[in-house]
Amino acid sequence: MLDVMLPGVDGFSICKSIRNVKEVPILMVTARSEDIDVIRGLGLGADDYIVKPFNPNQLVAKVKAHVARYERLTSMHEPSSDQTTIGRLFIDHSSRTVEVDGTEVALRAKEFDLLSFLAVNVGQVFSKEHLYERIWKMDAINDPATITVHVKKNSR
Repeated sequence: MLDVMLPGVDGFSICKSIRNVKEVPILMVTARSEDIDVIRGLGLGADDYIVKPFNPNQLVAKVKAHVARYERLTSMHEPSSDQTTIGRLFIDHSSRTVEVDGTEVALRAKEFDLLSFLAVNVGQVFSKEHLYERIWKMDAINDPATITVHVKKNSR
């Protein structure tokens, strides 16, 4: 939850900064009710814009709904079993091995992590920045071009 009117800095700037590096629920709670403020907050990435005074029970329900949605979206990125098979590709997540047509393929750690993530989430589209943050556990501002290099290596 983020208030728009904070001492020394406005919540809009904080919302923008958070959204540039993380995909977490942001609920703006504020006394500013002008349409321009609501549109600005949502445009900067807030998931909800709640004007004071508000019903505390509704606020709790909204927070729970946003957190539940966030948990559903982030949990889809984990392998549901220790093995994934896609066509001729076989991945054993626990032993961190990959086979193509029964022949083991040697991969570096990050190559394996990237391939494993993409295989578990087959059919989904991710930005380079999201992949970088997910695999390298760092902000994408460091070097999202690294993803391109690893995807090229994995596609050989």
